[in-house]
Amino acid sequence: MATHEMSFAREVADRVVFLKDGTLIEQGPPAQIFDAPREAATAEFLARVRR
Repeated sequence: MATHEMSFAREVADRVVFLKDGTLIEQGPPAQIFDAPREAATAEFLARVRR
């Protein structure tokens, strides 16, 4: 499933994949992606959508 609803993805997913311009940037369990992203692009996106 693809979604831009981050709270929904965090609740229901067992794995989250972050794509940018069609390229896989980062993937992992929701806690890792949302709480401690490893890639700057992931962190920047999450900072924008959490406002």
